[in-house]
Amino acid sequence: MKEFYTLNDLQNWGEATAGTDPPIRLGVFGDPVEHSRSPEMQNAALQACDLPMSYARFRIRAEELETALRLLPKLNFVGINLTIPHKIPAVQLMDELDGFAGSVGAVNTVGLAGERLAGYNTDGAGFSRAIRSDFSVDLRDLRVLLFGAGGGAGRSIAMQAAIEGCERLVLVNRTTEKAQQLAMELRPFFADARVAAPVARLEAVPWEERALRFQIANTDLIVNATALGMRRSDPPLLSAFLLAPHLMVYDTVYATGRTPLLTAAAEAGARGANGLSMLLHQGALAFETWFDRDAPLAEMRAAISSTTP
Repeated sequence: MKEFYTLNDLQNWGEATAGTDPPIRLGVFGDPVEHSRSPEMQNAALQACDLPMSYARFRIRAEELETALRLLPKLNFVGINLTIPHKIPAVQLMDELDGFAGSVGAVNTVGLAGERLAGYNTDGAGFSRAIRSDFSVDLRDLRVLLFGAGGGAGRSIAMQAAIEGCERLVLVNRTTEKAQQLAMELRPFFADARVAAPVARLEAVPWEERALRFQIANTDLIVNATALGMRRSDPPLLSAFLLAPHLMVYDTVYATGRTPLLTAAAEAGARGANGLSMLLHQGALAFETWFDRDAPLAEMRAAISSTTP
């Protein structure tokens, strides 16, 4: 199997995969895609369940997405995952759309039913399962401060928190207007009567130290849904001295060793976890969508824990 396949490979699939056994029937479309750890995880699941197929990476450019998707039924694919930059454009290319994917406006999992493409988004539920597994607490019981609320995974996480009725949700984004717009969309989820509190249940606040200091005092869980932390040269998400022992810190970035945010959390005595658990659980939900059976979590976890991104 190649490191990744291309649209040209899909258009010449018999030649591109000659001798490949088991046959490729699943994969991930992205650009770039070499970093994806989904193949290790999903191939472990397929082997554990004795499903005679394999999962591969596909480097598909933005302008190639529709053509690539429409080839899949002809090649007997079961499904596909989507990553950057395809999640949002794919919404318009689906024949059917799951309710959550429609609300979020992004698709990360595609299932095939004959010639029809059905779009799903497992990021929100995957995040919720990750929080439960990493911190032994339900999202609905937490006051959440979310960085990166402008779109992508951050929007999915915000929507999931709202649907589950979390105690409090504060949205932070470099472009404050995007966070404010999302807050307006989510306001109906926070309209129920609860015991009066000194702070609002739903807010969009500026990415400024003074505002964040106040919010963190009324927060249980800090979530980084931005790309900050992927590179050593990245600026810090927030000042380390703002962190405190009572906090849980979840960084959707996963990298070798601790990210700067998780290092700061540990030094402050706070509990932390990285995005591998979200990758695991959203991947397990994708598997369950494709095959209508429980995913083998232990095997999937072992596969991504033993590889280096």
